[in-house]
Amino acid sequence: MKNIEKYLSLLDGEVDGLLLTSRYSRHYGAEFDIAEGVAIVTKNGCRYFTDSRYIESAQNGIKGFEVLDIAGVGYPKRLNDAIADFGVTTLGYEEIYLTVAELQRYEKALNAKLVPFNAKIYGFRAVKEDWELDNMRRAQQIADKAFEQVLPRVKVGMSELELQAELIYCMYKNGAHGLSFDPIVVSGPNTSLPHGVAGERKIQAGDFITMDFGVLYNGYCSDMTRTVAVGHVTEEMEKVYYTVLEAQKAGLAATRAGVPGQDIDAAARKVIEDAGYGPYFGHGYGHSLGLEIHESPNPNAFNPNPIPLHAVCSAEPGIYLPGRFGVRIEDCVIYTAEGYENLATSPKNLIIL
Repeated sequence: MKNIEKYLSLLDGEVDGLLLTSRYSRHYGAEFDIAEGVAIVTKNGCRYFTDSRYIESAQNGIKGFEVLDIAGVGYPKRLNDAIADFGVTTLGYEEIYLTVAELQRYEKALNAKLVPFNAKIYGFRAVKEDWELDNMRRAQQIADKAFEQVLPRVKVGMSELELQAELIYCMYKNGAHGLSFDPIVVSGPNTSLPHGVAGERKIQAGDFITMDFGVLYNGYCSDMTRTVAVGHVTEEMEKVYYTVLEAQKAGLAATRAGVPGQDIDAAARKVIEDAGYGPYFGHGYGHSLGLEIHESPNPNAFNPNPIPLHAVCSAEPGIYLPGRFGVRIEDCVIYTAEGYENLATSPKNLIIL
């Protein structure tokens, strides 16, 4: 089914049109990414509006929408023309993406009632189509290749920022269309910061290095984390590393479409708690991803609902000892009826460079 057909299925009486303002929903509906624009979806017609910077790309790439330039008229005029032409009285909008000021402007300018509708607009994205999965597989292949190529570049004395630059270069060199997020590249005691920021710290022998990164391919994200060591590790570092790896294996063993997110989280968390590190695993086991790096549903302790077939979620337990070191290992997997398909192929044994 085309994504635009999914959106049309929502027009069952509660609303008779959809106002798509976020880049993600416009991309999902049009199956083509334009940085700026607004779209309207109705059963009587669909229109996509953008400005002169993107109009040629939009006209060449977008199917299923009439594509119009806003030059000289602006978005409200184009939208009101569509509202009149298509007989729209109510528009479902994406409340989590609009600011209060933007909503107030639309409410004042448009000749239709605006109805919060994000949950239904967003909901389709939990389950990926085969072509979406292919994009995510390719995104992960690029990330895996970048990891392989960056490892020989790690040197004692280089800064975290230098290593981050090398990693970004490797991602783009191998075909990334963009970055899923700003990479996390931290070393030594900074690895105890789950979302630490690369800085001037120099890599030293005996450090752990954590690299959390992902690429965009046709707008779809990959996400992976690997923790490697430089020169040597202590007995405790090795213990923590393999505790995290066993926790991930336990979470993956529990992974299957239809299993509640909290059950998957609990399977991984138990391994870390049994090893005595429970207080040092503070975040959830995983999150969904797709057009955005954080989507829903999530395999975490707060989700009692089953994860659906063909959702894509991360598997990323971690242990973080404040001021000392931390370890995180992350893959992303497709939920299947039998279990899962792991998108990542990078090794997970402890690598000592």
